[in-house]
Amino acid sequence: MRKLLLTVLAVPIAAGLGWWYFHQRDLPNYGPSYREYAYITNGKSNTVSVIDLRTFAPIRTLKVGMEPTGIAANSKKNEIYVVNTGSNNVSVIDAERNEVVATVGVHGRPYFIDISPDGGRAYVANSGSNNLSVIDLERRTVLGNVRVGVSPGLARVSPDGTTVVVSNRGDNTVSLIDAAKMNVRATIPLCQQPEDITVLPDNSKAFVACSGSGQVASIDLKSDKLLAFLDVGRTPVNLSLKPDGGELIVSNFESNSVSIIETTMNEVNGSYLVGTRPARGIVTSDNSRLYVSNFGSNSVAVYDIDNGKVIASLPVGSHPDGLALSKSENYLLVLNSESGDVTVIQKRKPTRLEPSEYSLLTMIPVGVQPNNIVVKSFVLTKPH
Repeated sequence: MRKLLLTVLAVPIAAGLGWWYFHQRDLPNYGPSYREYAYITNGKSNTVSVIDLRTFAPIRTLKVGMEPTGIAANSKKNEIYVVNTGSNNVSVIDAERNEVVATVGVHGRPYFIDISPDGGRAYVANSGSNNLSVIDLERRTVLGNVRVGVSPGLARVSPDGTTVVVSNRGDNTVSLIDAAKMNVRATIPLCQQPEDITVLPDNSKAFVACSGSGQVASIDLKSDKLLAFLDVGRTPVNLSLKPDGGELIVSNFESNSVSIIETTMNEVNGSYLVGTRPARGIVTSDNSRLYVSNFGSNSVAVYDIDNGKVIASLPVGSHPDGLALSKSENYLLVLNSESGDVTVIQKRKPTRLEPSEYSLLTMIPVGVQPNNIVVKSFVLTKPH
């Protein structure tokens, strides 16, 4: 399957004007100063791969700290932040130059990172030291460390920037942190092994996936109270929120399914088989499509949210995990954790000659065990 896939993907490159011509035709005309890059953390290479999404060429491999895991882009400045679990620090990448320009030390075994909406702060949960590091991104220094529960896995800041939600895997709690005061305003007991977190666009609720008990917890962020435990499939590992906030899609790793939660009423509307061991999901900006990486079947499922069914299953590399969409959403990037590459899937309008809505565009080698990806697009403010 691997050799066949590579052969199929090589055909458009050699035929006529090739996929480069068609890609250029699909790109918006942003001008010569437009940049769009994908940044991929390679967990076992201690590097970040940089892919130019105007050409789909790997242009740089950046040395970062040990065991990079989490990665995030700043929406207000052209910077990328990489959490290095093995070396207990955060690498700062200048996206205009694609260079590591700073390293900020945090505490023990950090995993993921989230950025405040104003671009001024970063929040890093340190699983080995049971605290949260708050980083001033202008000064590139740690403002403080907030004590939370045992083995925090992830911190998520609310869209209004006022609350940071931290899932504590070791003691089955969630810590709600006042971002302005940098203190814990509430600790709420939850279901078993809380991990992934999402917060609604209106800041009213947080949802937390508990991989150990097959549940998702709903939390009221106005009263800091637990609202409900919602039963989903086995080992829910990822939460994908529709941009309108109305529905939450849960990837159930051991049930080979996704569950759909209606967020207003805290109800599970149904569960649907999508593939073997679904790991991550991402929803398009128009709320219509969900893409799910199936870790166990080396495929990506395309789920039509309005019709409630899988409409395509696309072969990718070995053990797909992280997902990202290009700014235009015409290209889906799939990280293949075992084969160490990125599959690029193109979405296009079907024609009589090419009736399929999706096609495999190319595969790009990266590092060993890629695990997370972020896309950053911007217009250069000064020449380089």
